[in-house]
Formats: sequence, structure tokens, C-alpha cells
Amino acid sequence: MKHLLSILILCFLSTFALASNSSVYEKTANMGIDEAFDSVYQELEQRNFYVIFEANIGKNISRFKEKWAENYNKNNLGGIRSMVFCNGWYANKVSNADPSMLALCPLHLTVIERSGKAHILFVKPSFVAQDSPALPVLQEIENTVIEAINAAIE
Repeated sequence: MKHLLSILILCFLSTFALASNSSVYEKTANMGIDEAFDSVYQELEQRNFYVIFEANIGKNISRFKEKWAENYNKNNLGGIRSMVFCNGWYANKVSNADPSMLALCPLHLTVIERSGKAHILFVKPSFVAQDSPALPVLQEIENTVIEAINAAIE
């Protein structure tokens, strides 16, 4: 039950982030969700971000299909997968600049599949840290993660 609650919270946070396009980096790939997910995973790890948790949200909520009936998957998503990742060196830099920005640690991104294409969604740390002394390091982190996302789908 605790695991399911964590997954639902991640799902909610990912959905909440979609409310403001300037707060979310979205990249669409002409590939399936599993291929995009695995490729992003590898690119992040090449940049010393380590995936510490994976959640197949689509699979987990699919068991509620009958219960939720017409409210289940209204956008006909082919899948929802999230990963939680961290880089200890960057976490230390953030904590040195502004410990309150450790609320962003660990980072996460979500990959959804819509109409056979993967959409990689990443909440921009710089959006959250507008007035923080940690903004420069968070922009560096953001740029590195976006670089990994872009490399993953090329």
C-alpha cells in the first residue's frame, strides 16, 4: 500500500507540473515508451545521475480500470513510466547554496506514450528556484538533464 501511495503521489506531481508549460520541459520522440525510457536512463547514468527508483504508473493504475470506468485513462495514454534519479555531487552543491532547495532532491521525470510516441516530461528545477541562491547550480543540473533527454532520442 505504501508503494502504491508513492506511485500515485508521483503521478499527481507529474500531472500538476503539466499545468504550466514554462515549468515543464517536454520532448517528443518517435519511439515507444520503453525504448525512450531505457534510452533516457542510460544517458542520465552517463552523466553521473543514478536512477534510484522506477515506477510503472500506467501498469499500477491499470488495475483500477473497471473501478474508475469512464474516468480511467481519458487521454488514451499507452503508458506512464517515471524514474527518480540523483547525483550526489550536485546534491552537495545545492545543499551548500540553499538547503531548502534539497526539496528537489531527488529529481524525477516521467515518460508517457500518446499515439505511439513517447513524451518525456521533466519539471525544470530553475522554475522552482527563481529566487534561490542555488539557481545557478540548478540551471546547470537542468541543462545536463535536458542534454541527456535530447541525446536519448536522437
